[in-house]
Amino acid sequence: MALITTKRTSSSKFQLRHKNASSSVGFLESQKLARQKGYEKKAKRYKLKLEALAVFTQQLSSMLEAGLPLVSSLEALQDQTEDQVFAVIIREVRTDVSQGNSFSAACRKYPNAFNNLFVSMVEAGEASGGLAEILGKGANYFESTNKLIKKVKSAMTYPVAVIGLAVILVNILLILVIPVFADMFADFGKELPGPTLFLINLSNWMQGNILWVIAGGFIFFQVWTRFTKTPKGKRFQDNLLFRLPVFGNLLKKITLSRFCRTYATLLRSGVPILRCLEIVSSSSGRTQIEGACKAISKAISEGGQVSETVASIQFFPPMMKHMTKAGEQTGNVDGMMNKIADFYDTEADAIIASLTSLIEPMLIVFLGVVVGGIVMAMFLPIFHLSSVAGG
Repeated sequence: MALITTKRTSSSKFQLRHKNASSSVGFLESQKLARQKGYEKKAKRYKLKLEALAVFTQQLSSMLEAGLPLVSSLEALQDQTEDQVFAVIIREVRTDVSQGNSFSAACRKYPNAFNNLFVSMVEAGEASGGLAEILGKGANYFESTNKLIKKVKSAMTYPVAVIGLAVILVNILLILVIPVFADMFADFGKELPGPTLFLINLSNWMQGNILWVIAGGFIFFQVWTRFTKTPKGKRFQDNLLFRLPVFGNLLKKITLSRFCRTYATLLRSGVPILRCLEIVSSSSGRTQIEGACKAISKAISEGGQVSETVASIQFFPPMMKHMTKAGEQTGNVDGMMNKIADFYDTEADAIIASLTSLIEPMLIVFLGVVVGGIVMAMFLPIFHLSSVAGG
């Protein structure tokens, strides 16, 4: 009887452990399913970074060149990607292709992940039968564009960080430190020096109006953001950026380089010229390029040449006119455009290198003038304590 009771107890414990294990597995499966559904919801609006798109394009091109079928290549890329949302996108694209849809049509369903340039190159590759080769050109374009963006960001990170730190430091001095000195100087018998008095008055104003300053800055940012989303505001912002000293020249060279390289890459891939201009216009992000592309498209539709329209647009330098004309005469427009892009990339690199070497001493001078000036102004009464305090 005792043996039977022991067996029943052991059996009950085993069933309980089995039930707990099953519950744990069920919980983990439900969590995994919930995460997967979350990835699927994000897929439609997911913005893929240019670096990730370049890697994907290069890997897909290499697999296709090796003779691997498109569906198998996409399956391999889906398994090896660490980005779970992008893996869902690749899975959906692979499913569409497996069902008989074109690769370009499947990619077009995810415009934030695959931009117009990528989709148009895929279309051209499907039409010509050279998808692997065209994807390789696209990968080179994405890589060169990503390198240029990284150079600009690395050159801008240091000055932006230092200027931001300087603004925070100045506000701390005005709101927290200067009032302490003001209380100390209140017992002096004579009028304080002009710079010291100015800083104390500014500090008093900042303490009483700091919330208004923050609210005003927030409102200005919101108004400016909405304004620059309008065509007129976007044009005003672009004109303002291109007129900036040094940085405006750098931005113009980068814009011209992207225009030429995008146009050349699409043209060499077999995309029709009007479609090339449409894609270049939408991907440029600059109103000057958008207007130029519309003018060139209109001229070509009326039987004109690209070089003639380029010569009439003030934004394009004379060199582009001559190089484009030479390309039309030799039948090598895309080659000439690539050479122009290389030239402006080299010039942009030179400007970035010179900025990197010059910006550090400029920032040191800036900090010395701003922060050092505040410190000197606050210690000025102490240096002249005998005359300020009446002897």
